Amino acid sequence: MLSLTWPAALAWRLGRHGLDPVGSSSAAEVVATLVAVAAQLDPASAELGVRTRCRGSAPGDVARALADGTLVSTFAFRGAVHLMTPDTAAVHLALRAASRMWERPGWQSHYALAPDDWPALRAAVREALADGPLTRAELAAAVTAEGRYAHLGTAFTDPSATFLKPFAWQGDLSLGPSRDGRMTLQGLATHPGWPGLPALEDAGPRAVEAYVRAYGPASAANLAHWLSQGLGVRQTQLRAWVGVCGERLTTVSVDGEERWVHRDDLDGLAAARPSDAVRLLPRYDQWVLGPGTADERVVPPAVRARVSRGADLVLVGGVVARTWTVAGGTVTTSCDADAPAPRGLDEEVARLAAILGRPLDRATVEP
Repeated sequence: MLSLTWPAALAWRLGRHGLDPVGSSSAAEVVATLVAVAAQLDPASAELGVRTRCRGSAPGDVARALADGTLVSTFAFRGAVHLMTPDTAAVHLALRAASRMWERPGWQSHYALAPDDWPALRAAVREALADGPLTRAELAAAVTAEGRYAHLGTAFTDPSATFLKPFAWQGDLSLGPSRDGRMTLQGLATHPGWPGLPALEDAGPRAVEAYVRAYGPASAANLAHWLSQGLGVRQTQLRAWVGVCGERLTTVSVDGEERWVHRDDLDGLAAARPSDAVRLLPRYDQWVLGPGTADERVVPPAVRARVSRGADLVLVGGVVARTWTVAGGTVTTSCDADAPAPRGLDEEVARLAAILGRPLDRATVEP
């Protein structure tokens, strides 16, 4: 069994994420590597997280990838909006759809829909979206014109979008370009890159391997955070899929902890050396959302509450050492301990300024 230290393991993960060294991938390639990028709370932060991992990027890269179909925006982990490639979205939506949440008694009574009503309703939604994106109100008007769905108008337009999610999970729709600040929905049936949902027995092991390659060395708790808590996968299913992966997954010892990695990554992990790279990442970045803020190897307890509330992140060697804010052209970092500012912070502020396209003053540091 390969043995390595946590600083070395995190350095390997930094390289996989395009954070040290900074990668040369496109926006879609970055998202594919990360599996998914949370985009519901702050689309600008989502794009910053992607661009931070690219040497050559430009404003609007994510929007262009959505427009050309190399990315889709859909309701995924925890029901929130995520950016994903079409292939990766299909795999993970298959897992989410398998829970068949719309068949629960509470759903049936609230929406006055039986399980047998959904195939025809889904077909009506796909037909309404066949000619292009619609706002929620436009989709509601098109579908509820048929008498048996007349009671669903407010369900389609509910700001929570709860009713729309099963259509996304089953591959009927994704989010379209915003129109005058309003959400639009577009069909996936005519999307040039949409492969359709794979069978669950195929999707499960693929999702396990994708996670381990992006966020390894990974623990059982990490996998449960991502696939069970995130997509509703049962623990028994998750254990079975790990078994199906077989020899493609192996264990390594990281400072005495056994964790899963992909066999193809063993050489890279063996060669990894600790990194002292400083990176400024936006709030809710996949660096912490992937393993989960409860993973103390990435998010120390002293900063967890601040990170969970949406603070921007200062990584040092892959560990969240501080948080940062920007106001009046000045970047200020702070932490909950009396620690010196990390070396390389000014250089990273200059890189952030180049990405944002505006001058930023030399960083100040608060305790």
